[in-house]
Amino acid sequence: MFEAVNPKMNFPEMETGILKWWDENQIPDKYMAKNEGSDKRYSFIDGPITANNRMGVHHAWGRSYKDLFSRFRTMQGYRQRYQNGFDGQGLWIEVEVEKELGFTSKTDIEGYGIDKFVTLCKQRVQRFADVISEQSKQLAYWMHWDNSYHTMSDENNYTIWHFLKTCHERGLLYEGTDVMPWCPRCSTGLSEHEIVTEGYVETEHPGLFVKFPILDSDLETTEDSLLIWTTTPWTLSSNCAAAVNKDMDYVKIKQDHGYLYLAKSRISSLAGEHEVVSELKGSELVGLNYEGPFDELPAQEGVKHRVVAWDEVSETEGTGIVHIAPGAGKEDFALGKREGIPTIAPLDDLGDFVEGFDWLTGLNVYEVNDKIYESLKSKGKFYRLERYKHRYPHCWRCGSELVFRLVDEWFIKMDPLREPISRVTQNIRWVPEFGMKRELDWLRNMDDWMISKKRYYGLALPIYKCSCGNFDVIGSEKE
Repeated sequence: MFEAVNPKMNFPEMETGILKWWDENQIPDKYMAKNEGSDKRYSFIDGPITANNRMGVHHAWGRSYKDLFSRFRTMQGYRQRYQNGFDGQGLWIEVEVEKELGFTSKTDIEGYGIDKFVTLCKQRVQRFADVISEQSKQLAYWMHWDNSYHTMSDENNYTIWHFLKTCHERGLLYEGTDVMPWCPRCSTGLSEHEIVTEGYVETEHPGLFVKFPILDSDLETTEDSLLIWTTTPWTLSSNCAAAVNKDMDYVKIKQDHGYLYLAKSRISSLAGEHEVVSELKGSELVGLNYEGPFDELPAQEGVKHRVVAWDEVSETEGTGIVHIAPGAGKEDFALGKREGIPTIAPLDDLGDFVEGFDWLTGLNVYEVNDKIYESLKSKGKFYRLERYKHRYPHCWRCGSELVFRLVDEWFIKMDPLREPISRVTQNIRWVPEFGMKRELDWLRNMDDWMISKKRYYGLALPIYKCSCGNFDVIGSEKE
């Protein structure tokens, strides 16, 4: 027979008593030392928890699972090192310190003093590392708590320097220009790896339909217009081309006092009565010149807008004619390089329009939509506006909507690494098994890895550029 359980049991008090007894009798130390003479070794790597706030329920859940596997291997007689880890560098730490100081942008950090700011970041990491250690002990998560590893340690940073030097020696490291996801609030680019899992949020944006008047051979405006659609009206300021799918079916529509071209399957996007005048293939539109939406801006001087072919144009949304701004879209930039389309980069670090954009210069990207609409209406290019819900990338730390911005950054080439990493991935036992498929899908589709950040508290890239254009990488403290 079991003894009756006291229904008024004080569980926190019981927990405290057990922890005290364990500590007084050195139970965790004895447990972790019991297999020190074993010739069997089980290596558990504790994926480091970010020492940025108190541990949450999800952390406790994960640590309980980790503890289960370690204890199981201990019961089987395996020797282990029981080492906890703390992640303590990067944007997530900076954002929390900015909140404490009441900062709203990166310029506030510069005014305060970068050295003082970095010191506060380190202090925050150590403070919460201590808090998390105590929380973990309450979970009976047994580790050598005086031997935790830190990603901000010199040892870790110099190890990464060695890795980067090896990448350089293998020809994998390069400085490149590309359009990358950019957070105006944090004033830094984000790698696609950072936003692919938790960076996309269901968001409502304007779905703007705009007319691009077609030019005849004498570059005079005709009554014909391309009908395009965009959810980022600010990018129209940097439009340099329009793209169609050469194999898709398009129509010429008579409406009011003019004619519109769009995909046959997207006629439903029109507003009001209309008449189909003719049908044609997308290939017949390729090469047409048109008047851009903001040709009056100084930044647009000399740009000749034309229609190009692009297989990525689909019939699932919009009008089947895509506006192309190589300086404000990653796919647009790639298409621009292929087709020789000019690139106009409109935004600075804070998301403000740079010089060359007249009445837009100095305005922030988040506040220009209404002014864009009014300008288009005054020129007869505004067609209609709708609300459109879709998944859109946000900064995974501060929550701001991202923009896509042309930047110079440092990258690691992924094409030479794809196959070797894939082979290693397939030799791993994945629990659950679908983890392997996800990993391989991610690996197949990932672009080159952007490793640089326009921030202050993180790994310093040991890259030194020469005025001749070459660069070298320092691989150790000794170097």
